[in-house]
Amino acid sequence: MPARYAGDMQSWLFLFGAIVAEVIGTTALKATQGFTRLAPSLVVVVAYALAFYLLSRTMQTIPMSISYAVWSGVGIVLITLIGFVVYHQSLDLPALVGLGLILAGVLVIHLFSRSVAH
Repeated sequence: MPARYAGDMQSWLFLFGAIVAEVIGTTALKATQGFTRLAPSLVVVVAYALAFYLLSRTMQTIPMSISYAVWSGVGIVLITLIGFVVYHQSLDLPALVGLGLILAGVLVIHLFSRSVAH
């Protein structure tokens, strides 16, 4: 594997880690009850700090617009799914269509954009 590809793969792993950390932080945010509960509040702060650190590392090699689009798009979809499964929040047809469009956008960026080094 060429060195440049390894660096690109590392950046995508940083981005994946940033997404996971952001999803953990956002999920814990609901449990903070307005930051009145210490443990979930600490999880939120640590998870968001890690998410932003990893996102900043991602942006060293993946363009900011692409990094942020993928980070926010995948994060929105995952948080929505967690809300549906864990918190039994309902999704109507427009919400499902919107989520599908977000996923389609992320796939188009990743598969077809020349702004992204593959």
